[in-house]
Amino acid sequence: MKSILLAVAFGAALAAANQPQTFTGVITDTMCKKEHTMMAGQPDDKCIAMCVKGSSSQYALNDGNEILKLSDQKAPAKFAAQRVKITGVLDEKTKTIKVASIEAAGGAK
Repeated sequence: MKSILLAVAFGAALAAANQPQTFTGVITDTMCKKEHTMMAGQPDDKCIAMCVKGSSSQYALNDGNEILKLSDQKAPAKFAAQRVKITGVLDEKTKTIKVASIEAAGGAK
């Protein structure tokens, strides 16, 4: 009986881990992360666009604690350096959000 309850609890936890969540933060890139100093004198959105275009850097979300890569590399372009709400599923191993939607969140960066 104990093993059945443990299996059910594990299955429920696994199912919950695959449920979409909402993440809030600022769109950035995986090279600069929190500090956009690579292009002195340029706004953050320009630095992010150049980093993603010119290297192996990817769009990511800075949620204030960590940098989470984004599966969608097209939609975040229009939100570079902006605060957003992303709905998706986080892969804890790769720290990548499988993006379902992105929308502007407003508020301070």
